[in-house]
Amino acid sequence: MAASSTLAPPGFSAELHAGNRERLVAALRAQLSASARPLRGLALLQGGEEQNRYCTDHAELFRQESYFAYLFGVREPGFYGAIDIASGQSILFAPRLPADYAVWMGEIKSLSHFKDRYKVDVVYYVDEIAQVLQDQFSEHGKPLLYLLYGKSSDSGNYSKPASFEGIEKFDTDLSTLHPIVTECRVIKSDMEIALIQYATDVSSEAHIEVMRQIKPGMKEFQLESIFLHHAYMYGACRHCSYTCICATGENSSVLHYGHAAAPNERTLNDGDMALMDMGAEYSLYGSDITCSYPINGKFNSNQTIVYNAVLKAHDAVISHMKPGVKWVDMHKLAEKTILESLEKENIIHGDIGDMMVKRLGAVFMPHGLGHLLGIDTHDPGGYPEGLERPKEPGLSSLRTARELKEGMVITVEPGCYFIDALLRPARDDPISSKFFNWKEIEKYKNFGGVRIESDLYVTGQGCKNMTNVPRETWEIEAVMAGAPWPSRASRPTVITTENGLPKA
Repeated sequence: MAASSTLAPPGFSAELHAGNRERLVAALRAQLSASARPLRGLALLQGGEEQNRYCTDHAELFRQESYFAYLFGVREPGFYGAIDIASGQSILFAPRLPADYAVWMGEIKSLSHFKDRYKVDVVYYVDEIAQVLQDQFSEHGKPLLYLLYGKSSDSGNYSKPASFEGIEKFDTDLSTLHPIVTECRVIKSDMEIALIQYATDVSSEAHIEVMRQIKPGMKEFQLESIFLHHAYMYGACRHCSYTCICATGENSSVLHYGHAAAPNERTLNDGDMALMDMGAEYSLYGSDITCSYPINGKFNSNQTIVYNAVLKAHDAVISHMKPGVKWVDMHKLAEKTILESLEKENIIHGDIGDMMVKRLGAVFMPHGLGHLLGIDTHDPGGYPEGLERPKEPGLSSLRTARELKEGMVITVEPGCYFIDALLRPARDDPISSKFFNWKEIEKYKNFGGVRIESDLYVTGQGCKNMTNVPRETWEIEAVMAGAPWPSRASRPTVITTENGLPKA
């Protein structure tokens, strides 16, 4: 069956980013009013800079800094952006390009072009920042600049506050802006949801194309290539949300396989599982989907046991999701569901409650259940000020411990892996060891792992699964054998819950 697509890439919408600016201004005004501070000053952000590969003149493909992208949607490097809190006025500052740019890189766009494209109120050059801000915003003395500076709870890195020649002539605030704009990014607008849905639709199609073409004897990088080709050829997705994870056999127990030291290069063996974790990005918004299935298209008994354990956890979490639900509780539900399935198959034995107390779920699922998704794969806002990260094994890996809110987009990605680096300490622990049937576990020594990941949008009454790929074992086997996959319209995707249970 030849690859094809019915998807049509949506056009760029400057209104989306204008709406994001409006939400930020409203949130800043509310925060300043609550703390009895005057409603004045400007939020000033510096966009990303084009980077060369080390000392060479090879320019890496540019991708905009995410906070700047959220507020302005600018795709070019070297810009600054400012938003006046009192009036809501938006200002872009474009780099002044040399004349020979037109020879090597193409037309030098006018300031009016950027004003029209990005729907801002006015555009100046970067070398005019100090003069413009002093001339227009000195009515109450030194202009106050709210700069973006804060720590990512995922990377531990800090965002870069804007800097320009003459900034010492301004008052600056480094603490107010970051938590407010981060919280704005947590709740998605309808236009943001539409872009995430498109990226997820493209990724769903690309995953199915990999599923159809996979066969023993191929290389893992060929699976990556199929995904990237489909996402770009049919979805206009030039960027991926993250490095593709194309893990087969025992590699599927390496949680972030696919990096430079493990570059998707293994030969696919008949009888092994494949774990494909890949997501396309479109117009700055991403997706994140994982599919697991047998390379030869037929689940054997051990693969069925582990896969169905994870699928049951995946579906249980989705059926309980709605505003107000605690994400830590959802992680524990996934762990408990997987442990119950493994106990039923005599892979582990004993009281499930005791296992949960001992945190044995983390031996099989050491990562968190999921993460916020948006412009970044691991979108910020998982741990707002005052929310502590859990300390226990497994729970400490959660990228958020928040309660769900309507408008969040979050991944659900339970997994079950047989990782020697985790099983060895469990075997050596006299208390933990008694829960494991080591003779059975030996059968899974080279199994690797299974992860099932979908992108969920939290609605007012439940959630919507934005992902559209085969999940049941029989669906996967049918699609891998050449059967058509139903369209999104033919499958229910919205789940409404009542008292933690799906409603009919």
